[in-house]
Amino acid sequence: MPWSRSELSFADSLKSDERQRFYERHKPIAMAMILIVFLLPIAGVFVTGLSGAVLGVIVSAAGYLLTPYAVLTLRDVVSR
Repeated sequence: MPWSRSELSFADSLKSDERQRFYERHKPIAMAMILIVFLLPIAGVFVTGLSGAVLGVIVSAAGYLLTPYAVLTLRDVVSR
């Protein structure tokens, strides 16, 4: 059963169980997020040093948490 935005609220998308279920159903997105979460802090170190690493961790963590909601919202917008 694919979710739609109306079925998954923003608050629900932040719950661990819902996020895990989303990533299990969307393997390519999960693989991309794994790469982003690990590589963005490393890229930040090379670009600006320690502050870049911290920013990379923050951005990649936010991306990991917000991706399920963003993907489902975009899917609803495009399907209209």
